[in-house]
Amino acid sequence: MQNAAASRLVLEPYSEATVITAARECLQSLKRNPSLVIAFVTADYRPFLQDFLELVQLHAHATLIVGGSASGLIGSGVEAESGSGFSLQLLSLPSSRLCPITFNEDQSDDFTESDWKNAVGRAADSDAWLFLGNPLKVAAEPWLRAWSAAFPGIPTIGGLLSGGERGDDVFVFHNRSEVEAGIAIGIKGGVKVHAVVSQGCRPIGEPHAITGASENVVKSIGSLPAYERLNESFESLSSEDKARAAGNIFAGLAVNEYVDDFKTGDFLIRNLVDFDPTSGAVALAAYPRVGQTLQFQLRDRHSADEELKHLLTSKAKEGIKPFASLMFVCGGRGEGLFGKSSHDAQALRDQFGPIPNAGLFCNGEIGPVGGGNFVHGYTAVIGLFE
Repeated sequence: MQNAAASRLVLEPYSEATVITAARECLQSLKRNPSLVIAFVTADYRPFLQDFLELVQLHAHATLIVGGSASGLIGSGVEAESGSGFSLQLLSLPSSRLCPITFNEDQSDDFTESDWKNAVGRAADSDAWLFLGNPLKVAAEPWLRAWSAAFPGIPTIGGLLSGGERGDDVFVFHNRSEVEAGIAIGIKGGVKVHAVVSQGCRPIGEPHAITGASENVVKSIGSLPAYERLNESFESLSSEDKARAAGNIFAGLAVNEYVDDFKTGDFLIRNLVDFDPTSGAVALAAYPRVGQTLQFQLRDRHSADEELKHLLTSKAKEGIKPFASLMFVCGGRGEGLFGKSSHDAQALRDQFGPIPNAGLFCNGEIGPVGGGNFVHGYTAVIGLFE
């Protein structure tokens, strides 16, 4: 039996009838019981969450439900950055083993590589992980470092969830219960999960090796003060790009030094935290190492549009034909970046057609770059199920 999927995006306040209809339509489209149901709901659904999950469990014949809150929802070709509703996806993966692993706040902060290996048990041999976390509870960077060390080379795709207007009404659920911090679902066999990580930047200036650094402060790049290299990169821009550059220049840290010609996608993008023209130092939201290649990057709508389309086209050229997808998109993208709604979801639909798709706008996106898993910002992370 082949894998299959079905999804629905519902943009309405909670009602039993709406949830029942969406669940039944997905089940009818799927033509079999799902192996996994993924649901994202807006924060105003929280008072009805138990009823919502019970209805989905009953009418979608769901034995495994995961999901959580969202400030904005994504469906097939559509992004809704505000309002009420839910995004629902049913996946039938008859030849896959699915292992959900829930964890609390202390585990996310304190667990070591060996702790995680012991905690997940037989799921340690998973081919891929889906992750959903509460940003108010998960120590994302320490957790992901230990997690990735425990499962090297295994892609982890997902996001830190979002919530209400104040950003504090965030929750994660597993079946009919809320989870304190996060949940990871290990997938073994039966399906390939391909990651698309679009960080929305393009290189500017020239790449150079870091020649002086201490913790998160870069002192020199290519034997010149780091600030001088930053200014050099800024001056390489056109007048039009300079006008848009304020607040939109980032540092790109090469994930693979064995590259002859660095280009978009070869870098892990990190924020510039501060700079000091007097000392020439530049502080990053990262811990770069001496010898690592750094190239400054410009984020704008054109760069973000070109990069995402290039990455999706590259997957298609590889022969990948997904039957479903999940999207985890930064709240800093959307209409605010592109000047129009549904850009990322529509780009996915344009490339691969109207495949079942679900997703949300996140407070941090998680996906692999250069073989390692990272927490990203201003990024679209897409999981393609083949």
